[in-house]
Amino acid sequence: MPTFTALTTLTAKAQAEALGEAMERLIPEPTGIGVFEMEDGSGLWEVGGYFTEAPDEAGLALLAAMHEAKPFVVSEVPETDWVAHVRRELAPVEAGRFFVYGSHDADKLPAGKVPLLIEAAMAFGTGHHGTTLGCLKALDHLLDEGFSGEKVADIGCGTAVLAMAAARVWNGAILASDIDEVAVEVAMANLKANGMEGQVTCLEAAGFDNPELHAQAPYDLIFANILKGPLVALAPDLTANLRPGGYTILSGILNEQADDVVSVYAQNGANLARRDEIGEWTTLLLRKTD
Repeated sequence: MPTFTALTTLTAKAQAEALGEAMERLIPEPTGIGVFEMEDGSGLWEVGGYFTEAPDEAGLALLAAMHEAKPFVVSEVPETDWVAHVRRELAPVEAGRFFVYGSHDADKLPAGKVPLLIEAAMAFGTGHHGTTLGCLKALDHLLDEGFSGEKVADIGCGTAVLAMAAARVWNGAILASDIDEVAVEVAMANLKANGMEGQVTCLEAAGFDNPELHAQAPYDLIFANILKGPLVALAPDLTANLRPGGYTILSGILNEQADDVVSVYAQNGANLARRDEIGEWTTLLLRKTD
């Protein structure tokens, strides 16, 4: 089924919102309408409609004139197999000894690498984002240093790729938790796809708010690839659940936010051991004082 878009711009928020409301009365009706402030410093607002039938261009022209907007640009969007498209775009990723790949690239697995199968259809944590890649590189660094983790927690696990990486190289109690039950289901599906059922315990939890997480504490290593705000809020609980001399790998941090996160964790007894930037994202490796 073809999809059509109709886009215009104008200079005032109130007019943009009024135009968006007026578009709801078009026939054929749009399946969705968006009103957004453009982020290019132009001071313009964009109004867009999405249609499963060719829109009424005469009606759009009349609405644009009535609301002092530029003429609508109407386009037909070609049908796309998005999973196939993503598969083409997501080439395998190497992070030290780790190799993250989709099943469509199973024939490219290099000898001697630690394999992590994450399908392209999964929404988050494929290993291509600078945050996940940074965490895998930090883990690879710890392994090079001879560190071993018998108890590991992956907080905000997404696809659980980090927990799986730890389970590939260590035997022990490895837990993966997420506040989103869909992420927990994805994590379990990924474990099954990797033949790793039973090697990671998957839990639904906000932070450390789960009895099973507390039962295994303190941890040798804790991953938290989230965002700055939740990481700062989590600092007291995270460090309390980390053994003296243990490490935490933190990401989801914009480069300009990293100093603030380092400072908060230092106040809670975990000091900077390594810092890596990949694009606009920083990954921190912190060590709790003995």
